[in-house]
Amino acid sequence: MKFLLDTHFLLWTAEESDRLPKEFVKLVEDETNELIFSVVSIWEVAIKVRRRPNFDITAGLLRRFLLDNGFDELQVTGEHATAVENLPSIHGDPFDRLLVAQAFSEGLVLLTADRTLAQYGGSVRLM
Repeated sequence: MKFLLDTHFLLWTAEESDRLPKEFVKLVEDETNELIFSVVSIWEVAIKVRRRPNFDITAGLLRRFLLDNGFDELQVTGEHATAVENLPSIHGDPFDRLLVAQAFSEGLVLLTADRTLAQYGGSVRLM
């Protein structure tokens, strides 16, 4: 199965955080699953690093970690950007809305820890 991970899960994975749900860890460890990160998440981290000096990882280090650990990188396309306008206004965060649009456009399951984001339903899975 192909899973797109939201930014929280990407950061927690890189940190080996104890916040990771056991079900999520099983999915990540299953080599038959394809794990995908979006450049949207890298961009979000790059912005947050500038705003929060105590942020533990830079966007460049996170990207390198993910690539080195077998994650596939998903670029943003015009199709993804235009799909955002068709989403209901459930979530106000533009990064999260673009992740949902990517998941829907690409037929991916978006894994999230965000209850509001999970309200999009469909291929958005709360863990």
